[in-house]
Amino acid sequence: MRRIKFRDEEQNRTFIFLTNNLDLAPEEVAYLYKHRWKVELFLKWIKQHLKIKTFWDTTENAVKTQVYISVITYILVTIIRQQLKTEYTTYEVLQILGSSLLDKTPISQLLGKTSDQDVK
Repeated sequence: MRRIKFRDEEQNRTFIFLTNNLDLAPEEVAYLYKHRWKVELFLKWIKQHLKIKTFWDTTENAVKTQVYISVITYILVTIIRQQLKTEYTTYEVLQILGSSLLDKTPISQLLGKTSDQDVK
């Protein structure tokens, strides 16, 4: 086991990394951890915004396909929200569209928020 102390001058912070790789230079270890953290933040964003809880398969192609589909869906819903100027959040729009997939009601009517639609 190896302990590496790295000083990030940009953020004025010190990081300590533990690794079992004895061949890499300390700067390389810090670089790899920095980019690993970016991947972790991206996966967190995916789980929060794209509602991907598990991947259908573990192959690279399957993961990429599922992420691409989710990103495209998220972008399309965001565009719909902007064009219709709806008060619903992206999550609410996804819920409404998901529950009315077989409904022939136009999207503009589905997302038109009026007081008589509220059920109490």
